[in-house]
Amino acid sequence: MAIFSTPASPFDPPSPLYTFLTSPLKSTTHALHHLLTSLRHPPPPPHPPIRIVCISDTHTLLPASIPPGDLLIHAGDLTTAGTPAELQAQIDWMRSLPHRHKVVVAGNHDTWLDPRSRATLSAEDQAATIDWRRIHYLQHAATTLAFPSRSPGKTGSATRTLTVYGAPHIPACGPDGFAFQYPRGSDAWTDVLPAGVDVLVTHTPPKHHCDLFPAALGCEWLARETWRVRPRLHVCGHVHAGRGREGLWWDEAQQAYERAMGREGAGGTGELLDGWAWVECAKVVYYGVVGLVWNRVWGGDGRPGVLVNASLMYNNSGELRNPPQVVDL
Repeated sequence: MAIFSTPASPFDPPSPLYTFLTSPLKSTTHALHHLLTSLRHPPPPPHPPIRIVCISDTHTLLPASIPPGDLLIHAGDLTTAGTPAELQAQIDWMRSLPHRHKVVVAGNHDTWLDPRSRATLSAEDQAATIDWRRIHYLQHAATTLAFPSRSPGKTGSATRTLTVYGAPHIPACGPDGFAFQYPRGSDAWTDVLPAGVDVLVTHTPPKHHCDLFPAALGCEWLARETWRVRPRLHVCGHVHAGRGREGLWWDEAQQAYERAMGREGAGGTGELLDGWAWVECAKVVYYGVVGLVWNRVWGGDGRPGVLVNASLMYNNSGELRNPPQVVDL
């Protein structure tokens, strides 16, 4: 990664120095927001928790190990060429794992799963079928999963449930052979998600969250829709270099951050001359400090959502160097 050169593609991460020189104020705002958010402590989950293992973007490869858990979620791009043979191999591998429930959504590389992109495959592949036994494949659909209590020494404890909704569509980023694409900037999300969703699984991230700063490759309409539904956990992938997790507190600090990151204007030193950009940066810091004090000093009891970009693929290296992520709900 060259220090000063432009990234080869929007999906390649720039160096920190390049990012700072091209977006100095946004870089500072981004860093301060994530620092303040990281210092806020959510309340502990119920005991025992439901342990959710999150993966994405395996691209036909198999990770060296998968942590144990109650629910395994794959957020898309199981394959590279999107053939039924590649898909079935990944599905069979997931089926062999011991997790009680497994949930899958498609990604843009999973060509066969989208009838529109399936037409780009061979006639033999188009006529093939997929065996989804013991796998919950969600394509604009929801399922409610039951998890018996694992409390030691207790019998007859109430079963907990999670409602999981999955959707594969992404802002367009490639050729017609890519699956589930819609024109970038188009509203493909408003009022799509049902109420009462505990876990949301999408292939694309929401804009400005785990979507590679400063490229912001996620979807702004998905970001708005998640504000309406506010899932407890949102699992995504797609942007390999955006891998990580964030706490989403659904408050003034998050609103200020999203406004600041979405502000259009000159980059570089021109950004430093934009007075309103400084105002937005100040709001991010002010509301972030207020949220931190409320959480750590005054004992505020708000419970954030968790956003996980679960890509196992390390950037565009072709190697699964990112470990699976585990979330307790």
